[in-house]
Amino acid sequence: MRSLANSPRRRFAAAAVVALTAVLGASGCSGAVSTAATQGSSLFDTSTVHSVSVEYDEDEYAAMIDTLAATGEKDWISATVTIDGVVFDDVGIKLKGNSSLRGLTADSGPGAGDAAGGDAAGGVGGPGGSVSADEPEGLPWRIRLDKYVEGQNHLGETDFVVRGNNSETSLDEAVALELLDEAGMPSQEATYVRFTVNGSDETLRLAIEMPDVAWYEDNFDSEGILYKAEAEGDYSYRGDDPASYEGIFDIDASTTGEDDYTPLIELLAFLDSSDDATFATELGRHLDVEAFADYLAIQDLLANADDIDGPGNNSYLQYDAETGIFTVVTWDENLAFGGLGGGFGQPGAAPGRDGVPTRPDDGNMPEGFAPPSAGGGRGGMMGGNVLSERFFANADFAALVETAKEQLQANLYDSGTAQGILDTWTALLTDQASDLVDANTITSEAARIAEYFG
Repeated sequence: MRSLANSPRRRFAAAAVVALTAVLGASGCSGAVSTAATQGSSLFDTSTVHSVSVEYDEDEYAAMIDTLAATGEKDWISATVTIDGVVFDDVGIKLKGNSSLRGLTADSGPGAGDAAGGDAAGGVGGPGGSVSADEPEGLPWRIRLDKYVEGQNHLGETDFVVRGNNSETSLDEAVALELLDEAGMPSQEATYVRFTVNGSDETLRLAIEMPDVAWYEDNFDSEGILYKAEAEGDYSYRGDDPASYEGIFDIDASTTGEDDYTPLIELLAFLDSSDDATFATELGRHLDVEAFADYLAIQDLLANADDIDGPGNNSYLQYDAETGIFTVVTWDENLAFGGLGGGFGQPGAAPGRDGVPTRPDDGNMPEGFAPPSAGGGRGGMMGGNVLSERFFANADFAALVETAKEQLQANLYDSGTAQGILDTWTALLTDQASDLVDANTITSEAARIAEYFG
């Protein structure tokens, strides 16, 4: 397996240096930036459960929810954000997610009541559980400190996501992201926070870094572009007009100085037009084949049915401008370890790709579920991906995945590495967050994840 030269874990060691050299010239921001640079610990110091509180104008929030309901667009609003006691004014925040926010698009705003199957508080269901416009502390958020104030940062960190999850502890995603990093694959740093919104009670949430330009530079040595696959789209070729791909793929980072869809279009055209023989011989000119085999292998070991060919189309494509080669990058591991549909899937058989998942105890499949297609790929929950399907249909490429799985099984699971990671996170939550999540729940959720390591 390939090991990347750079790891996001380097960022914590360099955070203080980055913060002390931050831009301080923007009006009204120098106090917040310099204060953050000289006190507290990095947000991604995982030895502690951090605190993050958000305060915003309720009318602006209501308008944001109304816009989401009417158009599906996620507007930015301004907020005051406090991280471990350090106050940041004029911070940009917006909702982040797709399936986790699906029901909110049917609400008319906070207090809308029983919308799209929600409860009396405006709650709505999705793969990530129930969310409510009236309980914003439970919604997934993107928080960007420098959205409106240039250079504003917390010990070098400017952009992070407060994640949704379908478990009380979010241990599934925390463990999965660290295992990806341990395997030498691009990942995102994660940290636990006590999260409050407008004076609400604290709730335990997992925050992860947002893949942006700083994240790109930490993970890749050469210039390039990071394309985010959106849930509404797929990897199909839509012609040569870049406008046809807007909203299907977003450019979340570019270090080339250009937001260029041309490399992406060329890749998708190849996937669409190449016959099987050409696909087999020329895929390596477009894609890091070994890295993709590693990606598919670890997603199976993580029992994540919501990856590149899952219902959320969750993936990034990193384009290396020097080599012209793409690498598939993971995004969204909150349904790892059989989490699709709330515990849907069983240890020992990753949901989907290796067969039809086991039914839950009540016998009901999640809404929209379909068995995997004969052409390969998971196919469940209306998922599927032309790249992974064609990759698995080729015997040589499929063999690469199996070899990678054997190596990863030995390196991560059989070695005890995964158990050690899980134990460390479990101890942190037990020691510092058992007032937010019952200790027995922490133990039971950890034990469920550990079953996948056998």
